[in-house]
Amino acid sequence: MIYTVTLNPSIDYIVEVDDLALGHLNRMKTSIKLPGGKGVNVSRILNQLRVDNCALGFLGGFTGNFIQQWLENEGSTNRFTHIADDTRINVKLKHGEETEINGTGPTISSAEVVAFFQQFDAMKKGDIVVLSGSIPPSLGSDFYNRIIAKCEAKEIEFMIDTTGTSLLDTLSRGPFLIKPNHHELAELFGVELNGIEDIVIYGKKCLELGAKHVIVSLAGDGALLFVEDKVYQSNTPIGQVKNSVGAGDSMIGGFIGTYTETRDVLKAFQVAVATGSATAFSTDLATNDAIQKLIPEVKISEI
Repeated sequence: MIYTVTLNPSIDYIVEVDDLALGHLNRMKTSIKLPGGKGVNVSRILNQLRVDNCALGFLGGFTGNFIQQWLENEGSTNRFTHIADDTRINVKLKHGEETEINGTGPTISSAEVVAFFQQFDAMKKGDIVVLSGSIPPSLGSDFYNRIIAKCEAKEIEFMIDTTGTSLLDTLSRGPFLIKPNHHELAELFGVELNGIEDIVIYGKKCLELGAKHVIVSLAGDGALLFVEDKVYQSNTPIGQVKNSVGAGDSMIGGFIGTYTETRDVLKAFQVAVATGSATAFSTDLATNDAIQKLIPEVKISEI
């Protein structure tokens, strides 16, 4: 089973206005409310790929109910920990450029944390836990390390989507997958990357430090996969980019969902690139139909 963990989910309230006049009444052109949070996005992609998954994390209030109901309608099993405080709302204001106003997240009690960790008791060797997204300040910055320790004790694989020192410190613990983009890879090692040759050097270094699979996304130039002693490169399907939010989460869902079903790392990479692209070409996350149409367009070559 794949478990996704979203510690700080949200409702993303996306509002579009023609012109924004600060200090005056503005009327919406369009608006939409979507479940947000990186782990939630991974679960939604796994639902599209028809891969069983279980969503974990903290939900509270009417906002939490909205997210839980949405995931259940799409097919996710979930064992969210219900909390007294409300799940946050993030506002995405589109007026030519996009302005984001993100909530900090709820206050989570020690009893609620205990209840959350009880969800790990049913996990077993062979399961995989996807850790991604921000941590509510009330949990402390080391909360992912506490989850990883729980995974290690039960011999459960984990994937982590974070950046900087937090990611570097995690590599020695053998994450199943990391997925930095090329800017994040440069930040990880405090270097400037000039071209594919430099990216290959530091992608391999991630493997040397303990990661089992590394995907480095290169925006319009495709992506690189590092596994064992090999490096593979993909192209990027052609399409109109409408939305970059969730594309990275979609790649993670595409890779892990396909790998757990097929154990074929190259097929998983192909589907990951197709899934990330399908989301980038959509206004919301990718649908299964959009993913399947793009898979044949993704070509993989060893470098």
